[in-house]
Amino acid sequence: MANKRDLKQTINFVCAELLSETFVAGMLEKNIENDSIDNLLNAIIRMNHDYIRRISHPQPGMKHKEYFRDLINGFNQQVDETIDMIGNLY
Repeated sequence: MANKRDLKQTINFVCAELLSETFVAGMLEKNIENDSIDNLLNAIIRMNHDYIRRISHPQPGMKHKEYFRDLINGFNQQVDETIDMIGNLY
């Protein structure tokens, strides 16, 4: 298992890439509504803050290895859903 600092850096990097892809989609496609872009950007920022917070404050009563495995799997699933949403913008 990676340490917390590496995990936070990875989450920040992935979320920054998702934000930049969303900005590019908004700039390239003129027929996309600004509300959908704004909602997607807000969802990515909330996801980033949520997972960083969850790394800093693990759930008590759960083994750390299981907790972080579940956290990483949940993050990966949410990133896949976000990528699909960005793909649907085009």
